[in-house]
Amino acid sequence: MSQRRRRSLALLTSGVLALPLLAGCGAGDDEGGPVAAGQDIAATARDKVADGGVLRWAVDALPDTLNTFQADADATTNRIAGAVLPQLFTLDDKGRPVANPDYLEKAEVVEREPKQVVLYKLNQQAVWSDGREIGAADFVAQWRALNGKDSAYWTARNAGYDRIEKIERGKTDLEVKVTFAKPYTDWRSLFTPLYPKQVTGTPDSFNEGARGTLKVTAGPFNLGAIDKGTGTAALTRNARWWGRPAKLDSLVLTAVPRAQRPAALAAGKVDLAEIDRAGADRIAVARRDAERSPGPGGAPAHGPGASVTPAQATLSWAVANGSDEGKAATERETRAQNAEAAKSYADEQSALRTFTVRKSLEPAYTQLALNGASGPLADERVRRAVARALDRKELAEIVLKPLGLPAKPVGSHVALAGQRAYADNSDALGGKDIHAAEALLADAGWRRGGKLTEPSGAKAGSENAEGDGQDDSKTPSGPGTGNDGLYIVGQEDERNGDTLERGIPAVGGEAFVQGGRGERVSPVPAAALHAEEQKAALLAQADALDAKNPGGSARAADDADTTAADDAKRGPARDGEAPGPGKVGTASPAPAPAKQARTSGNMLAKDGKALNLRFVLPAGPGSEALRTVGERIAQMLRKVGVSTELTKVADESFFKDHIASGQYDLALYSWPATAYPATDARPIFAKPEPAADGSLLVEQNYTRVGTDHIDQLFDQALGELDEDASRELMRKADARIWAAAGSIPLYQRPELVAAKSNLANAGAFGLGSPHFQDIGWKKPPAAAKDEGKKK
Repeated sequence: MSQRRRRSLALLTSGVLALPLLAGCGAGDDEGGPVAAGQDIAATARDKVADGGVLRWAVDALPDTLNTFQADADATTNRIAGAVLPQLFTLDDKGRPVANPDYLEKAEVVEREPKQVVLYKLNQQAVWSDGREIGAADFVAQWRALNGKDSAYWTARNAGYDRIEKIERGKTDLEVKVTFAKPYTDWRSLFTPLYPKQVTGTPDSFNEGARGTLKVTAGPFNLGAIDKGTGTAALTRNARWWGRPAKLDSLVLTAVPRAQRPAALAAGKVDLAEIDRAGADRIAVARRDAERSPGPGGAPAHGPGASVTPAQATLSWAVANGSDEGKAATERETRAQNAEAAKSYADEQSALRTFTVRKSLEPAYTQLALNGASGPLADERVRRAVARALDRKELAEIVLKPLGLPAKPVGSHVALAGQRAYADNSDALGGKDIHAAEALLADAGWRRGGKLTEPSGAKAGSENAEGDGQDDSKTPSGPGTGNDGLYIVGQEDERNGDTLERGIPAVGGEAFVQGGRGERVSPVPAAALHAEEQKAALLAQADALDAKNPGGSARAADDADTTAADDAKRGPARDGEAPGPGKVGTASPAPAPAKQARTSGNMLAKDGKALNLRFVLPAGPGSEALRTVGERIAQMLRKVGVSTELTKVADESFFKDHIASGQYDLALYSWPATAYPATDARPIFAKPEPAADGSLLVEQNYTRVGTDHIDQLFDQALGELDEDASRELMRKADARIWAAAGSIPLYQRPELVAAKSNLANAGAFGLGSPHFQDIGWKKPPAAAKDEGKKK
């Protein structure tokens, strides 16, 4: 499994202190521009950090495996590996790989012809915890386990390792020489982490030996006890560590669900925890209250009971002291529970005053995914229209501006601002333009006020091809479950009695008779011509990025592409397509004099069907921002005549039953960033291939939109050893991905971390990797001052 896939959707924190740049570390620092937001880790010099102490760090769950190359590895697996195993390359604060001097004196490509050869010169002090030197035997064992040739190894990926031809000892035991059968630009991604040969040497030890323990390690920390009962994994300082010693005596990873983290912080169970906006708001309020009234005080003016009015309080007292003993007893019990909740909240707020919120932007971006497998979105004109209807700046501001974070939309699918491969290629598709969106929709045959011949409530989206697709039977419904069910933006809402638009079909299947409005054409003049100009402009914009590419125009290459969406577009008509003129329709018969044609009103329709897209969103806690963004997107689409069904589903079924299975038209989810896009991004944007059973093999391309040309650009970038040329190929691929309009990047995700105020070199790591040995507790000011005098 790739780095991107291991972290996808769960999404994790990482990073600290940049390391010195060693050989083979890439091009100039200006490439990729500045990061959108820097690290917020209370960076502190080591001499001002105390020796010793314990840090309790919240994680989502204890890992099922400690082998990062297995399918069930998670964020905690990677965090433990980062602290206890060799990391030959780490990421600096711009998300760029740099050689780690604790393990490498040098790593570089020493030959390109006839074959690529990489020479690793190891730190002569680097040893495993059993005293054995780290060497070629460990490299060989890991390569053989991960190259995909031995199916007895249960591996989740072999990317890069399958390109190696041989590994051998160099001139000394400290040199490892790796020869590639095929050139590999992302060679730095290999052997991080590096496992000892005791783990990778046999299928049994690889498959089972490293799931619950690591007997041999080589990092600033060793792995201590993993206690499922207490939900903790202890990492202890490595006495054999040859580098700068860890400041902490131990680092205890503690499993705490996100919703419970404010309470866990207040109770002293954890000192460092990634939190959501609600938790960050609580800490901000607690610190504000502390500034206004230092020291313990009365109940805060927020939290449980804060909204009770004097009249409500008086009524409660009267009932509790009334003559009806039954009601009085019930009310007294309720009052006692409320008082206890208020006291508990006040105590937690008092404890949260000692924490601060450190914030940055995660190494991940949130995208709008458009399923191009079938339905209206199989037409690239409709996908482009959806994209052109969006104000990405506004959507980014909804999430990031209230947090005080920069709200610039992400401009690339393959890198984030600061990384060398980053370039804003969104012009290959174009920004918000309602006129252009309407023209594209009109050119695709969608008209406002179109006649509807399908039964009311029928869908034009992708799920119509395979039944309902709503899958709500798998999720609980009703108050308190988080499953808010279905709401159609652009249609009448019978549940609330609100009408967003008069004269259009209502939810629930009732037809609304049009009051003499009749069918009308799009108000956009010369729509088809405008759409053709739009398409030509898009190709020209993308072609501009191919100017340096010898061998023909990009337009010619794309004209020859066959996309999965195009295949669907050229296929047979959708199931349930309305009968043609002069044929009997499916609507219930009515007396001829009273019947009027049912139309789509101010929304779009084509071939008797309304343009209605199913928009799937997660319903669980922590996804409030996604739902807010989804609702705003639905409003933006309504302006161009596109209706959306907002379907909120349980978190556990969101990915498996909807995204991966293709049961959606629109969805919001996130991809982690990667320092190795030629390797990690390719399966996300690879053109789906038909399987023998007629289904599509999509890898991780859950939008089902791809082209041969995009695949070719990825392949070329992967084998290009000129790093500048490889990154340029990735930028060209990104421009093509934008033009295909299957994925619309919106914003970099916020990273909010609660930390004790005196914790140093930890917090919101942004794009970087943690430097575990530097994390610790700041010395008291007096102690730091005394040490300064001694010097």
